[in-house]
Amino acid sequence: MTSAPENAGGQSAASPRRSPPHFAEAVQAATAAAADQTGDGFALLFTGSGQGSDPGQSARLRWAAGLPSPEAARDAGSSLLPQVLETLASKTSTRSPAPPDRGDAARGEIVIHPLLVDDRLHGVLAVACPQPLAPPHQAEVLRIAETLSLHFDHAVLSQRVQQTQAQVARARQGFAQKSEEILNLSEALFAQDIELLRNNERLGEIEHLKRDFIERMSHELRTPLNGMIEAIIGVLANEHESLAESSRESLRQALDDGTSFLRTLQNILDLWRVKQRQMTVENQEISFQDVVDEAIFSVQDAASRKPLAIEQEIATPLPKLRSDLAMLSQLVFLLVDNAVKFTTAGTVTVGARIDGDRLICEVRDTGIGIARDDQDAVFDDFFQVETGTSRRYGGAGLGLTLVRELVVLLEGEVSLSSEVGQGTQVTFQVPVEVVG
Repeated sequence: MTSAPENAGGQSAASPRRSPPHFAEAVQAATAAAADQTGDGFALLFTGSGQGSDPGQSARLRWAAGLPSPEAARDAGSSLLPQVLETLASKTSTRSPAPPDRGDAARGEIVIHPLLVDDRLHGVLAVACPQPLAPPHQAEVLRIAETLSLHFDHAVLSQRVQQTQAQVARARQGFAQKSEEILNLSEALFAQDIELLRNNERLGEIEHLKRDFIERMSHELRTPLNGMIEAIIGVLANEHESLAESSRESLRQALDDGTSFLRTLQNILDLWRVKQRQMTVENQEISFQDVVDEAIFSVQDAASRKPLAIEQEIATPLPKLRSDLAMLSQLVFLLVDNAVKFTTAGTVTVGARIDGDRLICEVRDTGIGIARDDQDAVFDDFFQVETGTSRRYGGAGLGLTLVRELVVLLEGEVSLSSEVGQGTQVTFQVPVEVVG
């Protein structure tokens, strides 16, 4: 979640001076839920009524989700401001094609809903989608906008109740009238409390279903798959002489397919955990040379079936480091495995060096390469260079996506350069502590 530079702590004509408990958390979670409905798009939440001569004051960006930084959120907010002001003026939802300058995250459409309760306008929710929203996602975004409307109206009514109570305490005149007003407002708050509880309960159910699905997929698929792989290994090891060569080859192919599928499943689970912020960095003393050796050993069987050599260019002596061993091991394995998969002949080279307080690792290959037009998208979820290549080389297109997410989690950077028919080089650098 990327918060806009001016968030819940700010003040506008349509937002309360003092937000109720958990107001900011609830609005932030709802904005993130709206961004989830867009796929790889984003969501922006503006407060204001659209009235006044200064657009910056009449509609102000407060929250954002699905964007990489506050600067990106401000740029997106500035681009959508004319449509936001139009929605505020009309008080009706709008859908329109995305402007060409919003990039891939918004190349489909822009959907904007006013945050409106009984003609009280508090702002708008805007979502930008790579593809036009399907009807179920349209309905869910509208429901989230209605929930946000209730959150803001609830906060405004709460402030009015507090102000009215203070006035009653200062002056006894008109006590009956003020008490009636407090009663009416309290009844409205109570009704909205019930509606908010229902909506929040549904959001909780959705999160529970997502977690339950991942856990079931892990248990129902990974456990029997491990059993099948172990059974094949047992047959090949114990009955090697009694098996015909064609049978041994079929079992080896089944073992390769099962291992590949298990790795793809693990990549899906790991990518989900990263995006749910369930993976944390745990630093320990490691030998990066051992990390590289282990990754090369893991792909040696696949590499031995091709006229392919795996070489190392490790700066020696490479000192001991403190970093996350599991994440670095997975990073190097994913890159080496990807290089071996897409290189039919030639070399795969793994290089590493220390530059100050950063570890720099690069994996080069002499494989098929990646077209220049595709290089910006290779780190996207499920990206594959082309359908024919995907069928030939296999994989779900998640390896480089997981590489990017792990590097970001380690607060590092990753880059790629490639030429079709010449090969590819992927380089990542992450901060480390050199211990000797």
